[in-house]
Amino acid sequence: MEIESINPEYYSLDKFTFTNGNVLENLNVEYITFGTPKYDEEGHIINAIIYFHGTSGNYASVKRIKEAIGENLAFDTDKYFFVSLSTLGTPGSSSPSTSELFTDYPEYTILDMVNFNKEFLREALNIIHPLGLIGNSMGGFEAVTWAATYPDDISFLISLVSSYKVGGQNYIIGKVMNDIIESDPNFNNPDAELKRSLQLSSKAMYSFGLSRQYYMDLTKDEIDNFMDEFALEDSEENVYDAYYRNKASINYDLSDEVSNIKVPTLIIAISEDQYFPPELDAIPMHALINNSELIIYNSYIGHIGSSQLNKIKDELEEFMSKF
Repeated sequence: MEIESINPEYYSLDKFTFTNGNVLENLNVEYITFGTPKYDEEGHIINAIIYFHGTSGNYASVKRIKEAIGENLAFDTDKYFFVSLSTLGTPGSSSPSTSELFTDYPEYTILDMVNFNKEFLREALNIIHPLGLIGNSMGGFEAVTWAATYPDDISFLISLVSSYKVGGQNYIIGKVMNDIIESDPNFNNPDAELKRSLQLSSKAMYSFGLSRQYYMDLTKDEIDNFMDEFALEDSEENVYDAYYRNKASINYDLSDEVSNIKVPTLIIAISEDQYFPPELDAIPMHALINNSELIIYNSYIGHIGSSQLNKIKDELEEFMSKF
């Protein structure tokens, strides 16, 4: 299946109440669906798998796991119905920029992102109890939050290069990025593009996406060029969308709730991942979730090696065979 060729659809939530009490009306949701839906007697879809994208992604980011999607693969489109949406705060769906509220947009949390997804799934697709959740990187924050907050809603959870909290180095990265953005004298002027601040903010995180070995194999000129390209691409995003999303992420901490998860959970980590080193994130999370399995593999491209699920094809198929 060519996931890249699926065009997004759009739905509007009449209103949404944030955990801080703020209410917005007419919130856009951008999404795609594919696969084979199965229904119960009341018309609810009962075989849905929901994919949650990472920080800079959107609905199309489900292509990251495409090596495992298709007939007779772990995520068999004849057996399952897939939903991938642009989460709260992401352009295409409701965000500070697309709502044109900018700095007046309500501050949101990872739980708000989860609740936004839940309301959409119920209203638009009649999905009350998804079969499973797959979350990549920041999307893992959402999947883990859902499973910990609503433990009876689902049958399985897959956390892909993610964690149950943001602390230490990841907190520092997010804080520095937002400090750079806030330091811009035009921060409170939505008419100013703030592209320079967003470029500098992006450069602060550039060195974490790939493995340390990958960067050592580049020349300094190559690093300079790649950093500039990365920052230029990131600066096409609206600065307030990036700022609000960073705030939600750096405040993420489920240390006291993650043990509420009771469904079978597959935690997938990469040894060379600089964002979520297994010894700091996946291994402690595995210890905190009783019914969990842990897979760690190697990838020269580090964190973004989550696209290489063919490396754990057998383990993934064995886990999914239970469902």
